[in-house]
Amino acid sequence: MKKFSYLILLISVISFLTGCGTKKPVKSIEALKEVYNGESTASAKYAKFAEKAREEGFDTLSVMFEATSKAEAIHAENHKKALLKLGDSVGAPVIGEFIVLSTAENLADAIKGETYEINSMYPGFIVTAEAEQAVDAKKSFTWALDTEKKHLQFYQKALDAINTGSEKTLSIAWSVCPVCGNTYESATLPEACDFCMTPKDKFISFQAQEEIAI
Repeated sequence: MKKFSYLILLISVISFLTGCGTKKPVKSIEALKEVYNGESTASAKYAKFAEKAREEGFDTLSVMFEATSKAEAIHAENHKKALLKLGDSVGAPVIGEFIVLSTAENLADAIKGETYEINSMYPGFIVTAEAEQAVDAKKSFTWALDTEKKHLQFYQKALDAINTGSEKTLSIAWSVCPVCGNTYESATLPEACDFCMTPKDKFISFQAQEEIAI
C-alpha cells in the first residue's frame, strides 16, 4: 500500500513537471496572430502604395514600396510558421482597411506605422516571448523589428526627397532577404544577410526602369 502511494505521488510530480514544461505560450500566440494579420495588411497596403507612386511618376518609390511589401509578406509568413510550430491552426490572414492617398501622404502613413511597431509593438511582443520562452516567436518578432527600423529610414529619406524635388537621387534597385525580410538598397549589399546570414545570391531583387535619353 505504501509503495502504491509512493507511485501515485511520483506520477503526480512527473505530470506536474511535464505540464510546466509544455505550458502553451498563450500571450505569444495572440501576439503572433495579431502581427500575422498586421504584416499581411502592411504588405497589401505597400503594394497599393507602389501602384500609386507609379501613377504619380515616382518610379523609384514604386520599386521601394514593392520591395518593402515583399518584406512584410515574409514577416507574415515567418509569424505563421512560428504559430504552426506552437501547434496553433492558421488560416488566411485578415487584411485590415487602409486608405491610399498621394505618395507623400502614403509615406507619412508608412512612417507612422513603422514608428509604432518599432517603439511599442514589437519590443513589447519580444518581452512577452522571452517571458514565455517562445523562441521561434521571439526570432520572428526580432527579424521583423530590425527590418522595420530600416524601412522607417527608407521612408523618411523618400519623403524628404519628395519634399525637396530630389526623388531621382533615390535608389532604383532593392533587394530583400527571402528568409527574414531584411531589405537593402542593392548598391550596398553585403555578402550575406546581416540578420540571418542568407547569401546575397538568394536575395529577391526589385529594379526600376531607367529612363533612356533620346
